[in-house]
Amino acid sequence: MSVAQTVDIVSATRPTPATPKRPLRRHLVHFLALTALPASIVLAQAAKEPARDPSNPVETEAGIPVSDALVMEKCGSCHTADAKGNLSRISYVRTTPEGWAQVIRRMSALNGLSLTPVEAKAVIRSLSNSHGLAPEEAKPVSYFAEHRIINETNVPNETIRQSCAACHGFAQPLSWRRSKAEWSLLRNLHVAMYSQADAQFRKPVEDPMQPVPANGAPKPLPVEVALEYMNKVAPLTTPEWTKWQARQQSAKLGGKWLVNAMLPGKGLYVGEMIVTPAGAEDDYTTAITLKSLADGSTLTRSGKGLVYTGYSWRGTSSSGAKGTRPDAPADHETRETMQFAPDRKSAEGRWFWGEYKEFGFNVKLTRASAEPTVAAVWPYALQAGSKGASLKLIGDAFPAGLKPADIDLGKGVTVTKVVSASPTEAVLTVDVAADAAVGAHDVGIGGTVLAAGLPIFKKVDYIKVTPETAIARLGGSEKHTPGHAQFDAIGYDAGLDGKPYTTDDVALGPVDVTWGMEELQTVYYDDDVNYVGKLNQTALFTPAIDGPNPDRKWGRNNYGEVWVVATAKNAFDSLGKPLKGKSFLLVTVPAYKRWDQPEVAK
Repeated sequence: MSVAQTVDIVSATRPTPATPKRPLRRHLVHFLALTALPASIVLAQAAKEPARDPSNPVETEAGIPVSDALVMEKCGSCHTADAKGNLSRISYVRTTPEGWAQVIRRMSALNGLSLTPVEAKAVIRSLSNSHGLAPEEAKPVSYFAEHRIINETNVPNETIRQSCAACHGFAQPLSWRRSKAEWSLLRNLHVAMYSQADAQFRKPVEDPMQPVPANGAPKPLPVEVALEYMNKVAPLTTPEWTKWQARQQSAKLGGKWLVNAMLPGKGLYVGEMIVTPAGAEDDYTTAITLKSLADGSTLTRSGKGLVYTGYSWRGTSSSGAKGTRPDAPADHETRETMQFAPDRKSAEGRWFWGEYKEFGFNVKLTRASAEPTVAAVWPYALQAGSKGASLKLIGDAFPAGLKPADIDLGKGVTVTKVVSASPTEAVLTVDVAADAAVGAHDVGIGGTVLAAGLPIFKKVDYIKVTPETAIARLGGSEKHTPGHAQFDAIGYDAGLDGKPYTTDDVALGPVDVTWGMEELQTVYYDDDVNYVGKLNQTALFTPAIDGPNPDRKWGRNNYGEVWVVATAKNAFDSLGKPLKGKSFLLVTVPAYKRWDQPEVAK
């Protein structure tokens, strides 16, 4: 479901004050249908006090003016301008580039908007710059644009979950900032476009966690609870946006960036991304070189990108000819979604691909400079008590004649020898004291630091399979491409408190495991594990073909629910049994309706 710039399905804009006859006529029809009063009385009353349509609330907040000529040309024919330069509806909302792309697509489909791809890109960029989100507002919902599979923990209660997150991620409305009137109009959009929303909004709140109205007053409607919350947490005007408007400027990202890219199932890649300005301001071309630290393979890519709102990168890159291996980055063009820090020295995000965006690098960028810079370490972590451990630092501008004294790995970790060193790589011999502090240590060379770059652990206390909840889509027929699922097994030390699954736990990176699937029993005849698909030893799940299966009871499709299980090869519990981790996998039918915003990245 598309939650974006809301538009009245009946009329794309409100009438201007200079033409009051159309809204008055609409109000009269409404009044005459609900009363038995003669029309003359209704007209007389209307003459004294103009009627108001509660479904079209009056805007009372100061809007954000629109000054871009192209936006005015393409949007101004329906969205009327006031004396301050505000466009109706548009000036009272802010959102991400993806949100504005949704608006463009809906306006084109429902309201006759005509844009070329170049014009669409320009309109989305302009609105993202003037009516976007501040970095602090965008960061909590960045997982949405990055197509990450996560369990949303930001839904405040069950009433709001049912109102806002039953049909789409809660990050969808949280990606918007609206005036109070616009939040109210969003309700109208849902009722007009989605029949289930009307029924869901009208059912009184049943959440026992909600306060009981005093004096026998009726329970509020779920949509009223949701709107009260959204008006509080996502108003149009915020301190974050006010401050960012003063700071916002061209990103100026040209130069060399060091890449730290973790690819689930394949491990850590390191390398560089050369960013070159191209064409319009904040348009760039890229040249990317990556090396796998797990198997030594290399990956060379070229691409392009653009920046919205001074910090939001959207781009694409590829290695050339396309291939057929679903999980191989060399065979696919990737979409890039990253958020650069305001100081333009670092960035984080995801480079993804796949029919359902199920594959992707988790990326960190660090701007190269004249100073030594550490981008990654290998292996992922070191165990307390280790003697003579080999540790590799990967980065840039490492000084000639690097000595152990030049490197600081934190209390209890000593560099005993620099085995080899080049400007981009240093191989060290390291001793870790038995009482070294458990946790992620900083890695320092000279005056620069890779914060929390080297985890130190006592032992692997538990394994977490990621994602903890996953979805795969049946496919393989002529019409539907399968939606795979890629898993990883991450080891954890329970931290200083010795209790697993608490905030001080230390992630140690992928651990060596064997993979398998187990039945998740929901009905007595469960046999899903035999039909849903196959899981290989790189944790890639390939779903079965879609369509009725004559070999299955009642000819059912190959959908089902299973556990994906990782069993450690070299980590054991207190009873000497191998550690295990599980993830819930739902294998379901193809997505017959798809949403995308190619205008954002192209």
